[in-house]
Amino acid sequence: MRPVAALIAATVILPSLPLAACAPAERPSPRPIFSTTDEGYLSPGVVARLAQAAMPAPAEGSAQDAADRAASARFTALEDTDRWLMATAHAELRPPLALQHFDCALGVRLGSAETPTLDRMTAKVFHDAQAAVVLAQAQAQAQAQAQARGRRARPVAEDPARRACQTLTPAMRRSPSAPSAGAALGTAYAEALALIAPDRAAAVRRIGHEIGVSRQICAMDYPSDGLAGEALGRAVVVEIAATPDFQAEIAAARDELAAARATGRTNPGCAAERAALAVPLP
Repeated sequence: MRPVAALIAATVILPSLPLAACAPAERPSPRPIFSTTDEGYLSPGVVARLAQAAMPAPAEGSAQDAADRAASARFTALEDTDRWLMATAHAELRPPLALQHFDCALGVRLGSAETPTLDRMTAKVFHDAQAAVVLAQAQAQAQAQAQARGRRARPVAEDPARRACQTLTPAMRRSPSAPSAGAALGTAYAEALALIAPDRAAAVRRIGHEIGVSRQICAMDYPSDGLAGEALGRAVVVEIAATPDFQAEIAAARDELAAARATGRTNPGCAAERAALAVPLP
């Protein structure tokens, strides 16, 4: 385990909320938070290499840029639907709270049993994925400045009247959207959980993808930002999975999941999640 804390930047996110409890109105923005651990699995050199390889945002005025903007505008049709409420809940990305998004996919109620190893592993995954995103965004900004062009703004920055799933500070509204941090973190969690619970791999990967989609529904990212974030999140976990530290913890994490399943408790929000996932995307 090697620290890469110097690469971590604050991320404004919502407190954890059950899906059924999410209201469509914007909620007060909490204080910024940092990674829940100052150590990850990866060295700064590996994180820098992954960030350097991140997919760039499409050029302004390109066909992909136009398609992104059109898709983002269509997402306004989902405001106040079940899928919008799910997107509001998905704004919570901190471990271990963010693990509740995977309860239904895993068939457990995380929190029904002690899961210190799983919590520690996902905190380190969060650290590495967030570090890679922050560095990739910084590199994209530097490149944009060198080419005398502006960096890609979020949909909520392009259209200040656009509703978001959380109350935004001016700094958050102006922050870069590519690659998507939400998509990177959702995918990284999902890929790590797929290794820990391979029998639930398809289900957890779907939720990881939906977390990235939620950020698009919330007008925080464009679709291509999400694709770039997902690719970065997968690349981070490929590197993490090869580390001895991660391999040494898998067995204990599996035992913790088995203990959680043995309680027989499941998340009462699973029916609401199924309804939200059944809402067609525009």
